[in-house]
Amino acid sequence: MGTVTLGVSIAVPEPYGSLLQERRASFGDPAAYGIPTHVTLVPPTEAEAADLPAIQAHLAQIAAGSRPFPMRLSGTGTFRPISPVVFVQVVEGASACAWLQKRVRDASGPLVRELQFPYHPHVTVAHDITEQAMDRAYKELSDYEAAWTCASFALYEQGPDSVWRKINEFPFDSGDGAAAVPAQGSSMDEPSLHP
Repeated sequence: MGTVTLGVSIAVPEPYGSLLQERRASFGDPAAYGIPTHVTLVPPTEAEAADLPAIQAHLAQIAAGSRPFPMRLSGTGTFRPISPVVFVQVVEGASACAWLQKRVRDASGPLVRELQFPYHPHVTVAHDITEQAMDRAYKELSDYEAAWTCASFALYEQGPDSVWRKINEFPFDSGDGAAAVPAQGSSMDEPSLHP
């Protein structure tokens, strides 16, 4: 069956997702239309195609033990000079994203991987383009704001055309007392059981 390139992320919903994708394209980022607007939980990861059922079962279990949480984006940031990226900042929901990604990559599951950099939830709006274009992205989106309730994450596969396509979405539990994504300010290691 071979290998596949997978990613796990939280989609930025409409109308925000399309708007940020259009802005990313306007800055000259050639990858803009091949990557849905998202907050990464697991970056591009090679996996055996035969492991997809186990990966999906793992993700479904994590989602079932999580519940919706508020997400808010505000302003821009950059990883330059370490990495040529400009992003919109996640100012609410970051600890919940960190909690989720830690569980998705847990050593007991099928998506174990080390990260190249410490996990920092964000929405990329410019990557590996000219410095002037990255400066423009940083400035023009500096007052950008968006907010929504995150109620799921999704598994994506990168095709041979470099386009990322959703394989499956994993909705969170409704919050009936199951283990939950921590409330803001809670410890990542001890999830809150309260909304």
